[in-house]
Amino acid sequence: MKQKQHPVPLGTLIGRELRNEKVENPTIKYGQAALAKKGEDYFLTQPDCQRITGNLSSPFSVFGIFDGHNGISAAIFAKENLLNNVLSAIPQALSETSGTTVTFVVIDGWTVTVASVGDSRCILDTQGGVVSLLTVDHRLEENVEERERVTASGGEVGRLNVYGGSGVVGPLRCWPGGLCLSRSIGDTDVGEFIVPVPHVKQVKLSNAGGRLIIASDGIWDALSSDAAAQSCRGLPADLAAKLVVKEALRSRGLKDDTTCLVVDIIPYDHPVVLPTPKKKQNLLSSLIFGKRSQNSTKGTNKLSSVGVVEELFEEGSAMLAERLGKDFPLDSNSGLFRCAICQVDQPPGEGLSVNSGPFFSPASKPWEGPFLCATCRRKKDAMEGKISSIPAVTA
Repeated sequence: MKQKQHPVPLGTLIGRELRNEKVENPTIKYGQAALAKKGEDYFLTQPDCQRITGNLSSPFSVFGIFDGHNGISAAIFAKENLLNNVLSAIPQALSETSGTTVTFVVIDGWTVTVASVGDSRCILDTQGGVVSLLTVDHRLEENVEERERVTASGGEVGRLNVYGGSGVVGPLRCWPGGLCLSRSIGDTDVGEFIVPVPHVKQVKLSNAGGRLIIASDGIWDALSSDAAAQSCRGLPADLAAKLVVKEALRSRGLKDDTTCLVVDIIPYDHPVVLPTPKKKQNLLSSLIFGKRSQNSTKGTNKLSSVGVVEELFEEGSAMLAERLGKDFPLDSNSGLFRCAICQVDQPPGEGLSVNSGPFFSPASKPWEGPFLCATCRRKKDAMEGKISSIPAVTA
């Protein structure tokens, strides 16, 4: 029986590479295209970020899609503040009744990290035509786990009732509020069960590189992941983004804001674009290879190309206590608890366990870590939608 591999932290990988051999970073080329129906889609492209200002040896790239709803304020706020919040690890307050999806991509050398809430999507197209999904859609219609989480948190999931009680229409929504998504940034008037805690996936590419397609649901409602990837193979990133938008428009018409980013991660010694378009199969070859191509489309969600992509980390839980784990013991030398988020030492009387709850609750285990300072505990409760008598700060 194959043992599950433990995730390897990005810092460990970078240190490993620096000690063992000089690794040439890939070249990043990108393009974007968009068509507006409501004007609520925004995107972020920052290919030349620096972890330390002025230090050219610590570069990384950031790309993002923000699909707003009920207004543009949350999408604009997330676009303008999210990168700084990630770098500083100090979330800012957002009190907005508008909301936005976020698909946020960080490229550090050959390592790609994707964090997402909502139903904007990021796919990876690698050599050999293997298409991998790096995000999880938080649409209530498709995501059973999220439906169960919302109902367990006190929300109701159902379709919109037709006037007069003659039936129901449309996708599944959560009530109160009527949002089709279970996770977003903003939407402070919808319900505490709508959380901004992202699904995160981290992969490492081989030096063959790959292509990312990051897009709002205006693309994915019209095209499958495979269709989007196949439609633009062999084209440079700027033309590829335009062609994906054009293909979505041809398939479905302009029903929603439609925004696409294409990012090519290219080996430093190969200044050409990645996979070329596949030739159309004739009848005989389709009969021979048809089963193989059908099986490959079913594996879209899996990183199945051996030697091309290494999965480093994946976490999708909406509960921060599950994401932090329990390996945060008391420092026996100092008698201090260290906050698992901000890493500040706390006296025993001030450190709050994420497992603490009502005094008589059998689930309450205040002696078990990880421990949080009071400020981070309030942020955690706000992110998980827990109502507090203290004004909540959304993260």
